[in-house]
Amino acid sequence: MKTLTTLLPLLTLLSPATAYWKGFNLGANLPSGPCKAQSDWEQDFRTMQALPGHFTSARLYASSDCDTLARAVPAALATNTQLLVGVWTEDRAHFEAEKAALLAAIRQYGHDWIISVSVGSEDLYRGDTDATTLANQIYDVRGMLTTVGAGSVEVGHVDTWTAWVNDANRAVITACDFVGTDGYPYFQNSAVADGYNVFWDSVQLVREQVNRVKPGVWVWITESGWPVSGPAMGAAVPSRDNAEMYWKSVACAAFEQAHTFWYVLQDYTSSPSFGVVDRDFKPLWDLSC
Repeated sequence: MKTLTTLLPLLTLLSPATAYWKGFNLGANLPSGPCKAQSDWEQDFRTMQALPGHFTSARLYASSDCDTLARAVPAALATNTQLLVGVWTEDRAHFEAEKAALLAAIRQYGHDWIISVSVGSEDLYRGDTDATTLANQIYDVRGMLTTVGAGSVEVGHVDTWTAWVNDANRAVITACDFVGTDGYPYFQNSAVADGYNVFWDSVQLVREQVNRVKPGVWVWITESGWPVSGPAMGAAVPSRDNAEMYWKSVACAAFEQAHTFWYVLQDYTSSPSFGVVDRDFKPLWDLSC
Protein backbone atom coordinates (compact mmCIF):
# COMPACT_ATOMS: atom_id res chain seq x y z
CA MET A 1 0.00 0.00 0.00
CA LYS A 2 1.33 3.44 -0.95
CA THR A 3 1.04 5.64 2.12
CA LEU A 4 0.33 9.36 1.84
CA THR A 5 3.27 10.16 4.11
CA THR A 6 5.59 8.42 1.67
CA LEU A 7 4.20 10.07 -1.44
CA LEU A 8 3.89 13.69 -0.32
CA PRO A 9 7.63 14.46 0.08
CA LEU A 10 8.26 12.99 -3.35
CA LEU A 11 5.55 14.91 -5.09
CA THR A 12 6.69 18.23 -3.71
CA LEU A 13 10.12 17.76 -5.30
CA LEU A 14 8.99 16.91 -8.81
CA SER A 15 7.71 18.63 -11.91
CA PRO A 16 5.35 16.71 -14.23
CA ALA A 17 7.46 17.83 -17.17
CA THR A 18 10.73 16.47 -15.77
CA ALA A 19 12.37 13.78 -17.89
CA TYR A 20 14.56 11.19 -16.22
CA TRP A 21 17.28 8.80 -17.29
CA LYS A 22 16.10 5.21 -16.96
CA GLY A 23 18.04 2.07 -17.66
CA PHE A 24 19.76 -0.99 -16.22
CA ASN A 25 22.94 -1.88 -14.43
CA LEU A 26 25.26 -3.91 -16.65
CA GLY A 27 28.32 -5.88 -15.63
CA ALA A 28 31.41 -6.20 -17.81
CA ASN A 29 31.30 -10.01 -17.78
CA LEU A 30 28.89 -12.39 -19.45
CA PRO A 31 26.86 -14.53 -17.00
CA SER A 32 29.06 -17.42 -18.14
CA GLY A 33 32.19 -15.56 -17.00
CA PRO A 34 34.19 -14.14 -19.95
CA CYS A 35 34.52 -10.42 -20.58
CA LYS A 36 31.91 -8.96 -22.89
CA ALA A 37 32.96 -8.15 -26.45
CA GLN A 38 31.66 -5.06 -28.25
CA SER A 39 28.99 -7.25 -29.88
CA ASP A 40 27.80 -8.40 -26.43
CA TRP A 41 27.46 -4.80 -25.28
CA GLU A 42 25.47 -4.03 -28.42
CA GLN A 43 23.18 -6.97 -27.68
CA ASP A 44 22.60 -5.68 -24.15
CA PHE A 45 21.82 -2.18 -25.40
CA ARG A 46 19.48 -3.37 -28.15
CA THR A 47 17.74 -5.71 -25.72
CA MET A 48 17.06 -2.81 -23.34
CA GLN A 49 15.72 -0.67 -26.14
CA ALA A 50 13.36 -3.41 -27.31
CA LEU A 51 11.78 -3.81 -23.86
CA PRO A 52 8.60 -1.95 -22.91
CA GLY A 53 9.81 1.48 -21.84
CA HIS A 54 12.50 1.68 -24.55
CA PHE A 55 15.48 2.00 -22.19
CA THR A 56 18.33 3.97 -23.76
CA SER A 57 20.71 4.41 -20.83
CA ALA A 58 22.84 2.06 -18.74
CA ARG A 59 25.07 2.12 -15.69
CA LEU A 60 28.53 0.54 -15.92
CA TYR A 61 30.60 -0.35 -12.87
CA ALA A 62 34.10 0.03 -14.28
CA SER A 63 36.14 1.73 -16.98
CA SER A 64 39.27 -0.40 -17.42
CA ASP A 65 38.19 -3.84 -16.17
CA CYS A 66 37.47 -6.12 -19.13
CA ASP A 67 38.28 -3.10 -21.34
CA THR A 68 34.79 -1.93 -20.42
CA LEU A 69 34.84 1.51 -22.03
CA ALA A 70 36.98 0.48 -24.99
CA ARG A 71 34.30 -2.06 -25.87
CA ALA A 72 31.11 -0.52 -24.50
CA VAL A 73 31.46 3.03 -25.83
CA PRO A 74 31.54 2.06 -29.54
CA ALA A 75 28.52 -0.17 -28.86
CA ALA A 76 26.75 2.70 -27.12
CA LEU A 77 27.45 5.07 -29.99
CA ALA A 78 26.18 2.48 -32.49
CA THR A 79 22.91 2.11 -30.58
CA ASN A 80 22.40 5.69 -29.34
CA THR A 81 22.82 4.60 -25.72
CA GLN A 82 23.98 6.93 -22.92
CA LEU A 83 26.20 5.69 -20.09
CA LEU A 84 26.57 6.34 -16.38
CA VAL A 85 30.27 5.50 -16.15
CA GLY A 86 31.84 3.77 -13.16
CA VAL A 87 35.36 4.31 -11.86
CA TRP A 88 36.62 1.82 -9.28
CA THR A 89 38.51 3.45 -6.43
CA GLU A 90 40.07 0.54 -4.61
CA ASP A 91 43.88 0.48 -4.59
CA ARG A 92 45.86 3.25 -6.19
CA ALA A 93 47.01 1.31 -9.27
CA HIS A 94 43.46 0.23 -10.11
CA PHE A 95 42.12 3.75 -9.60
CA GLU A 96 44.78 5.18 -11.92
CA ALA A 97 44.02 2.52 -14.56
CA GLU A 98 40.33 3.38 -14.34
CA LYS A 99 41.01 7.10 -14.79
CA ALA A 100 43.30 6.39 -17.74
CA ALA A 101 40.63 4.28 -19.44
CA LEU A 102 38.02 7.01 -18.99
CA LEU A 103 40.44 9.66 -20.25
CA ALA A 104 41.29 7.56 -23.32
CA ALA A 105 37.61 7.02 -24.14
CA ILE A 106 36.87 10.75 -23.93
CA ARG A 107 39.87 11.64 -26.06
CA GLN A 108 38.73 9.15 -28.72
CA TYR A 109 34.96 9.64 -28.63
CA GLY A 110 34.30 12.97 -26.92
CA HIS A 111 31.94 13.01 -23.92
CA ASP A 112 28.42 13.34 -25.33
CA TRP A 113 27.81 9.64 -24.55
CA ILE A 114 28.38 10.19 -20.83
CA ILE A 115 25.42 10.80 -18.52
CA SER A 116 27.64 11.16 -15.46
CA VAL A 117 30.53 9.48 -13.67
CA SER A 118 30.28 7.54 -10.43
CA VAL A 119 33.55 7.40 -8.54
CA GLY A 120 33.25 4.14 -6.63
CA SER A 121 30.32 1.86 -5.86
CA GLU A 122 29.27 0.93 -2.33
CA ASP A 123 32.81 1.53 -1.02
CA LEU A 124 31.46 3.09 2.18
CA TYR A 125 29.01 0.25 2.77
CA ARG A 126 31.81 -2.30 2.44
CA GLY A 127 34.15 -0.27 4.64
CA ASP A 128 36.83 -0.27 1.93
CA THR A 129 37.67 3.40 2.38
CA ASP A 130 36.88 6.47 4.45
CA ALA A 131 34.83 9.50 3.50
CA THR A 132 37.77 11.91 3.18
CA THR A 133 39.74 9.61 0.88
CA LEU A 134 36.71 8.95 -1.32
CA ALA A 135 35.80 12.65 -1.47
CA ASN A 136 39.32 13.45 -2.65
CA GLN A 137 39.02 10.81 -5.38
CA ILE A 138 35.79 12.43 -6.57
CA TYR A 139 37.54 15.81 -6.73
CA ASP A 140 40.43 14.12 -8.55
CA VAL A 141 38.21 12.68 -11.30
CA ARG A 142 36.30 15.95 -11.68
CA GLY A 143 39.56 17.81 -12.11
CA MET A 144 40.74 15.30 -14.70
CA LEU A 145 37.55 15.76 -16.73
CA THR A 146 38.12 19.51 -16.92
CA THR A 147 41.45 18.91 -18.67
CA VAL A 148 39.67 17.30 -21.65
CA GLY A 149 36.75 19.69 -21.96
CA ALA A 150 34.35 17.49 -20.02
CA GLY A 151 34.00 19.72 -16.99
CA SER A 152 30.22 19.85 -17.44
CA VAL A 153 29.90 16.12 -16.71
CA GLU A 154 28.48 15.51 -13.24
CA VAL A 155 30.65 13.44 -10.92
CA GLY A 156 29.25 11.65 -7.89
CA HIS A 157 29.23 8.39 -5.98
CA VAL A 158 26.93 5.38 -5.61
CA ASP A 159 26.39 3.70 -2.25
CA THR A 160 23.75 2.06 -0.10
CA TRP A 161 21.14 4.22 1.54
CA THR A 162 22.51 3.18 4.95
CA ALA A 163 25.93 4.64 4.02
CA TRP A 164 24.42 7.93 2.88
CA VAL A 165 22.50 8.56 6.11
CA ASN A 166 25.63 7.94 8.19
CA ASP A 167 26.94 11.33 9.35
CA ALA A 168 30.50 10.02 9.11
CA ASN A 169 30.13 10.14 5.32
CA ARG A 170 29.00 13.75 4.94
CA ALA A 171 32.26 14.72 3.17
CA VAL A 172 31.32 12.48 0.25
CA ILE A 173 27.96 14.19 -0.15
CA THR A 174 29.74 17.54 -0.15
CA ALA A 175 32.03 16.33 -2.95
CA CYS A 176 29.19 14.97 -5.12
CA ASP A 177 27.32 16.58 -8.01
CA PHE A 178 24.79 13.76 -7.63
CA VAL A 179 24.16 11.06 -5.03
CA GLY A 180 23.32 7.55 -6.21
CA THR A 181 21.43 5.45 -3.68
CA ASP A 182 21.03 1.66 -3.66
CA GLY A 183 18.14 0.07 -1.78
CA TYR A 184 16.84 -3.49 -1.64
CA PRO A 185 13.85 -4.34 0.57
CA TYR A 186 14.75 -7.98 -0.19
CA PHE A 187 17.97 -7.61 1.81
CA GLN A 188 15.99 -5.86 4.55
CA ASN A 189 13.93 -9.04 4.99
CA SER A 190 10.81 -7.23 3.79
CA ALA A 191 7.77 -8.94 2.33
CA VAL A 192 7.26 -7.86 -1.27
CA ALA A 193 3.89 -6.34 -0.33
CA ASP A 194 5.78 -3.92 1.93
CA GLY A 195 8.54 -3.30 -0.60
CA TYR A 196 7.17 -0.02 -1.94
CA ASN A 197 7.08 1.72 1.43
CA VAL A 198 10.35 0.20 2.63
CA PHE A 199 12.15 1.32 -0.52
CA TRP A 200 10.74 4.86 -0.78
CA ASP A 201 11.25 5.46 2.93
CA SER A 202 14.95 4.75 2.38
CA VAL A 203 15.09 7.16 -0.56
CA GLN A 204 13.41 9.85 1.48
CA LEU A 205 15.92 9.42 4.32
CA VAL A 206 18.76 9.90 1.84
CA ARG A 207 17.08 12.98 0.34
CA GLU A 208 16.69 14.49 3.79
CA GLN A 209 20.35 13.85 4.64
CA VAL A 210 21.54 15.30 1.33
CA ASN A 211 19.34 18.36 1.88
CA ARG A 212 20.99 18.92 5.26
CA VAL A 213 24.51 18.59 3.87
CA LYS A 214 24.34 19.99 0.33
CA PRO A 215 20.91 21.33 -0.65
CA GLY A 216 20.05 21.07 -4.32
CA VAL A 217 21.99 17.90 -5.07
CA TRP A 218 19.79 15.31 -6.76
CA VAL A 219 19.43 11.80 -5.41
CA TRP A 220 19.47 9.17 -8.14
CA ILE A 221 18.21 5.60 -7.78
CA THR A 222 21.18 3.56 -8.92
CA GLU A 223 20.22 0.08 -7.77
CA SER A 224 17.11 -1.76 -6.71
CA GLY A 225 15.36 -4.94 -7.74
CA TRP A 226 13.74 -8.14 -6.56
CA PRO A 227 15.19 -11.60 -7.25
CA VAL A 228 13.44 -14.27 -9.28
CA SER A 229 15.41 -17.03 -7.55
CA GLY A 230 17.69 -17.55 -4.58
CA PRO A 231 17.31 -17.87 -0.81
CA ALA A 232 14.49 -16.32 1.17
CA MET A 233 15.56 -13.45 3.42
CA GLY A 234 13.12 -13.43 6.31
CA ALA A 235 9.77 -12.44 4.79
CA ALA A 236 11.42 -11.64 1.43
CA VAL A 237 10.81 -14.49 -1.00
CA PRO A 238 12.34 -14.63 -4.50
CA SER A 239 10.01 -15.55 -7.36
CA ARG A 240 8.97 -14.27 -10.76
CA ASP A 241 5.60 -13.21 -9.40
CA ASN A 242 7.22 -11.22 -6.59
CA ALA A 243 9.77 -9.69 -8.96
CA GLU A 244 6.94 -8.58 -11.22
CA MET A 245 4.99 -7.16 -8.29
CA TYR A 246 8.03 -5.18 -7.14
CA TRP A 247 8.69 -3.97 -10.69
CA LYS A 248 5.11 -2.81 -11.18
CA SER A 249 4.98 -0.96 -7.86
CA VAL A 250 8.54 0.35 -7.40
CA ALA A 251 10.30 0.41 -10.77
CA CYS A 252 7.37 1.91 -12.63
CA ALA A 253 7.05 4.65 -9.99
CA ALA A 254 10.81 5.25 -9.91
CA PHE A 255 11.03 5.78 -13.66
CA GLU A 256 8.63 8.71 -13.24
CA GLN A 257 10.27 10.19 -10.13
CA ALA A 258 14.06 10.01 -10.42
CA HIS A 259 16.99 9.07 -12.63
CA THR A 260 16.81 5.29 -12.21
CA PHE A 261 19.07 2.37 -13.06
CA TRP A 262 17.51 -1.01 -12.26
CA TYR A 263 19.39 -4.05 -11.06
CA VAL A 264 19.89 -5.91 -13.30
CA LEU A 265 19.36 -6.73 -17.00
CA GLN A 266 20.68 -10.31 -16.98
CA ASP A 267 22.38 -12.49 -14.33
CA TYR A 268 20.87 -15.96 -14.71
CA THR A 269 23.90 -17.74 -13.16
CA SER A 270 23.79 -15.69 -9.94
CA SER A 271 22.08 -16.54 -6.65
CA PRO A 272 20.08 -14.58 -5.82
CA SER A 273 19.28 -13.74 -9.45
CA PHE A 274 17.80 -10.28 -10.10
CA GLY A 275 17.88 -10.30 -13.92
CA VAL A 276 14.79 -9.22 -15.85
CA VAL A 277 15.68 -11.24 -18.98
CA ASP A 278 16.64 -14.91 -19.31
CA ARG A 279 19.66 -16.49 -21.03
CA ASP A 280 17.94 -15.92 -24.39
CA PHE A 281 17.36 -12.23 -23.59
CA LYS A 282 13.61 -12.79 -23.26
CA PRO A 283 11.73 -10.91 -20.48
CA LEU A 284 11.00 -13.06 -17.43
CA TRP A 285 7.74 -11.22 -16.75
CA ASP A 286 5.59 -8.43 -18.16
CA LEU A 287 7.87 -5.37 -17.98
CA SER A 288 5.26 -2.85 -19.08
CA CYS A 289 4.29 -0.02 -16.73
